[in-house]
Amino acid sequence: MTTIYHNPKCSTSRNTLAMIRNTGEEPAIILYLEAPPTKAQLQELLAKMQISPRGLLRTKADPYVSLGLREDKFTDNQLIDYMVEHPILIERPVVVTSKGAVLCRPAERVLEILPNPQKGEFRKENGDLVVDSNGKCITPKV
Repeated sequence: MTTIYHNPKCSTSRNTLAMIRNTGEEPAIILYLEAPPTKAQLQELLAKMQISPRGLLRTKADPYVSLGLREDKFTDNQLIDYMVEHPILIERPVVVTSKGAVLCRPAERVLEILPNPQKGEFRKENGDLVVDSNGKCITPKV
């Protein structure tokens, strides 16, 4: 079962959800701003993703600046506590599947852990082609 920690106001999150659905699967959707993860759940997600709390910290959210989180004086435990208290500080979307967990920024990162292949063409909301009509991922040109 695939789970997405989702914010429907975020285009990256919407694109990630659409790519999951393009496999034919309907994921479990956790609206993490309405139902934030507990400290234990957040610690488990970080362990699965193999990233530090700072790697999951959303720096564009208002509390980031007002709480002074830019400063490198906070422990991992303190950062997790802030994310639990202010879930807007959790970067999104996070997707968990049987193949692992990943912060899907950019949205195409979800393709690394989806257990099922894409069923056809997928374009992001902005029109960018990500998956061709054969379900093959298109590598962006550099």
